[in-house]
Amino acid sequence: MAVIVCPKCGTKNRVEAARMVKGVAKCGKCRTTLAASKEETTGGTPLTVTDATFEQEVLGFPNPVLVDCWAPWCGPCRIIAPIMDQLAAESNGQYRIAKLNVDENPGIAAQFKIQSIPTLLIFKNSRLVDRLIGVQPKQAIEARLRAA
Repeated sequence: MAVIVCPKCGTKNRVEAARMVKGVAKCGKCRTTLAASKEETTGGTPLTVTDATFEQEVLGFPNPVLVDCWAPWCGPCRIIAPIMDQLAAESNGQYRIAKLNVDENPGIAAQFKIQSIPTLLIFKNSRLVDRLIGVQPKQAIEARLRAA
């Protein structure tokens, strides 16, 4: 559930993510249709990025971004996926969690020399600032993300 401030009257509204995606959320006070940011419409789930959207979604984001480089056939990638979901749900706009399928997006995978998956890349101010390789505990990922 997200809290959206009405642009017309300033009322804070609690809105389910599904209603935001469908565009049917309205302010409880003045009935104005509420718009959401990208984080609110993803419902606290990681954002999927591609070779085409990487620059805008990762390098263009003002806060730290954690990119999970993964593939669907990778067992360790499936192990770390719930951790990425938890981090995305807990982000509160302080950071962004993104997922990059390396099989479908070889350009970015080659650019950042992804040779082993899962690889977690942390970006800040359009620069790669940290890299974690392999399955990591949530606490270790959070610590590195906070350090960024």
